Amino acid sequence: MRILVTIVRFRLDTILLELAQDHWVRWFLLSWYLPKPKRSSALRLREAIEHLGPVFIKFGQILSTRRDLFPTDYVNELAKLQDQVPPFPTPVAIERIEKSLTQRIDALFKNFNFEPIASASLAQVHGATLHDGSEVVVKVIRPDVADRIKRDLALIFQVARFLQAISQDAKRLHLIDVVNDYETTIFNELDLTKEAHNTSRLRYNFAESELLYAPRVYSDFTTNDVLVLERIHGVPISATTELAEHGTDMKKLAVRGVETFFTQVFDHNFFHADMHPGNIFINVDDPTNPSYIAVDCAIMGQLTIEDQTYLARNILAFFNQDFKEIAQLHAESGWIGADADPQAFEEVIRELCEPLFLQPLSQISFGHFLLNLFVTARQFNMEVQPQLVLLQKTLLNIEGLGRELDPDLDLWSTAKPFMERWMKQRFGVEATLKAFSENAPKLLGELPRLPHLLLTANDRLETAERQLRMQARHIEMLQVNAQPPTRTKWCKTVVSLCVIGGALLLSAGWFDWLPPIRMDAYVIAGIASWIVGWLLWHRR
Repeated sequence: MRILVTIVRFRLDTILLELAQDHWVRWFLLSWYLPKPKRSSALRLREAIEHLGPVFIKFGQILSTRRDLFPTDYVNELAKLQDQVPPFPTPVAIERIEKSLTQRIDALFKNFNFEPIASASLAQVHGATLHDGSEVVVKVIRPDVADRIKRDLALIFQVARFLQAISQDAKRLHLIDVVNDYETTIFNELDLTKEAHNTSRLRYNFAESELLYAPRVYSDFTTNDVLVLERIHGVPISATTELAEHGTDMKKLAVRGVETFFTQVFDHNFFHADMHPGNIFINVDDPTNPSYIAVDCAIMGQLTIEDQTYLARNILAFFNQDFKEIAQLHAESGWIGADADPQAFEEVIRELCEPLFLQPLSQISFGHFLLNLFVTARQFNMEVQPQLVLLQKTLLNIEGLGRELDPDLDLWSTAKPFMERWMKQRFGVEATLKAFSENAPKLLGELPRLPHLLLTANDRLETAERQLRMQARHIEMLQVNAQPPTRTKWCKTVVSLCVIGGALLLSAGWFDWLPPIRMDAYVIAGIASWIVGWLLWHRR
């Protein structure tokens, strides 16, 4: 009922009408009887999601990252959703902290700020000071939020199933899969030990680097429901005026953002996948050598070595305008359907990429190139991997922020040497020799067993060959036995059934009203019927 009321209130029936053009349900929609709303469908959808509450808002935010699936106007509107809700009472927060950490609040902290720093749908954050004087932030999960998430997810699943039932477009978008991904993401965010682990790992990865800083995790004060982190002080990356007032080197900061991204993706294979402006700050202690500070590590991404290689080779092929290589990469990785035409895919890629090179390379959007590549490949039944969607979303964020800092940022010139270096380190001569030397002891250890392994393999091949021959003969016998009956057998069967049926009817007295007939007449009639049936059959 809650969903139906929202649909009527915000006239979402117009969206359903667009989706259900070929379904009987369209005749029951208000769109057939009421005037068309003046505001856009995308705007009304955003307002409806805001009305439904925090869990739906976070789901809308997830949808806003799927530019590979949804129309641009909807994605842009959903990106405006803000995960901001009124804070829950501080005494409740303190009670949850004390229960989770099994100590009183004054035993845990020297000072505890009763006024929350931030409040979102899943948790809220308070400032505090430890007894050793360290400034920290305390993140605490909202009470009963898990139950509400389960209820709202059940509604979201119902909506997704309904849309997939009435619309082929909804099926193509794999809405159920999107909701499943969201369910996994949001329940991971409810476990603050996972965020603690992610933050510690990111901090470790950049411990010797001046590119990025992650806050310290206080593990003794961290549970599933409570997370205590070092309090950082920096300038929000979106505060460009304040950064300029500090004399920050914007060009260097923009380039470092790109370097930070590629370092996470390729060197560490562990990247922050929620790098929107609210989660990134700048350390301006040395304005000529600024560095990044990352917070909120709830959502992180990783790639397989195959995905890393795919991405790096695609980027280098794009640089070299080798569209055939891009098409072959997709085919080799199995990312396009087995029935897809590689030449047709290459032509589509060429049509997509060639116009981009008519403009300066510095003006080409790296993130939009990947997005268009995914969208194009989906036309050839490509299944976009969730980790690559996270990567593409993060890249769009980084690229957008970088160009706000420096409109002339040439992301490609920064990326190309990085890609070439990574490919050389991974697949160059030195890397090959290193891999061989690392595996040499194991290979040498297996050498004495090599003759035995070869003989065993040969025996298994011979056994498999014999089994295949036996199966082939068995299949041939089944095929022979399964052949349809010959025409003669068919005729004999039909005539015999007629004769037997007639005899049964006679014995039952069905034809007693007819004059008596001699037995030899029955025999003659049966033979005649068989001959007639045979002749009729062979004339065909």
